Formats: sequence, C-alpha cells, structure tokens
Amino acid sequence: MLYTIGDLHLSLAVDKPMDKFGGAWEGYVDKIERGLSALSGEDTLILAGDTSWGMSLKESLADFLFLDRFPCRKLLLKGNHDYFWETAAKMKRFFAENGIQTLDILHNNAFLYEGVAVCGTRGWFLEEERGGEHDAKMMNREVIRLRASLDAGVKLGGELVVFLHYPPLYKGYRCDPLVDAMNEYGVKRCYFGHLHDRARNRAIEGLYKGIEYSLISADHVDFVPVGVG
Repeated sequence: MLYTIGDLHLSLAVDKPMDKFGGAWEGYVDKIERGLSALSGEDTLILAGDTSWGMSLKESLADFLFLDRFPCRKLLLKGNHDYFWETAAKMKRFFAENGIQTLDILHNNAFLYEGVAVCGTRGWFLEEERGGEHDAKMMNREVIRLRASLDAGVKLGGELVVFLHYPPLYKGYRCDPLVDAMNEYGVKRCYFGHLHDRARNRAIEGLYKGIEYSLISADHVDFVPVGVG
C-alpha cells in the first residue's frame, strides 16, 4: 500500500530534539518507530519534507539509517528545514555509499505505485514571501518543478496524486500558480505538511474546487502514516 507522512524532524545526531516542545512531540522518535513498524517491504512511504534536522548529508546519516531499518520504500520530498538537501545524484550516491537501500528522491520526477503516479515538490508559502524578484523566482521554480513531476507522472500513467511540503491552501491564502497547475493536470488529491500546533487550525482540508486536500504533518496524524491507496 502507499502511505505518506510529513515533518518527522528527526535529530538523532544533532541536538535539536522535538521532545522539548512537549505535547504530541514527547517521545516522538518512539512514536515514529511504532508507526513505521506497521509498514511492510511491499509498501511505499512518501516523506513530505522536514525529515531531518541535519545540516548536511553527513549530519543526517543517523536519521537516514534509522529510516532505512524499516523495510518499506521511502520517497523523500524536500522541506524548508531539510538543509541536508543536495542534488539528486549526490544524495543517491551518498545513500549507496552508506548502504542505504530503501530511500529515494521525489524531485523533478514521479513514481508509479499500483495505479498511482506519485508527484510532488516542496511548494511555496506565504510566510516565506519576501516580495519582489526573490519571491517570484522561488514561486516560478516550484511551479516548474511541480509541472516536471506531473509531466513525468503523465508518462507513467495512473492517477496523478500530488505531495507537497508547504500547504497550497491556508485560511486567508491560496498559492494560485500551484493550485492552477494541479487543476490543469486533473489532480484530484493533494497531501501536504509543514503546519504544526495552532497553525494546523488554519489548514484547509477536504474538497476544494475539485481537489481533496489532506494535512499529514506527523504530529497532526499522531505519527501514524496515512494510507493513500
């Protein structure tokens, strides 16, 4: 089966544990372990960004090795706190050099899983806007990446399902270029993360103009991967 979850915020080799925030985050690594243990080698899991607090691939290695212990295939999407992120070639080489076999990258590409074309990109969000040329450049880049992923998904066939890190919709905000692209390609389902604590109350979930939106931040779904199909 296909599953997704976002915002694991692992920090096994850096001093940035999420437990300090209390509430749902207390003992969160154990919760993640229980949640991932329910998946089998036949399953695929999309990790929708903010996977590791490591500032480099080397600092994130302990987190990657932790994830690799679970037999399901994992597709990593870039989040705003994934400072370890490098080119796909560098990341795949790093995984191979360290014996990591279950992790792959969802970036400018798509994967087919039992009739679902898995597509995605980081996205863009109101809180990141700085205005002017920078904002326009970053937004355009994410739209290009989403379209590249959707084009790859079209070639694979199956239902196009989009996974984003940033929410494309938020109360008082709509990321029109990304939403319009999804509508253009006939996307019917979109999963996103990034939002935590009180910010989750402003998430827009459910059906909106033909697309079903779901928030899948780890603390929002009790650290249990959400079934996609």
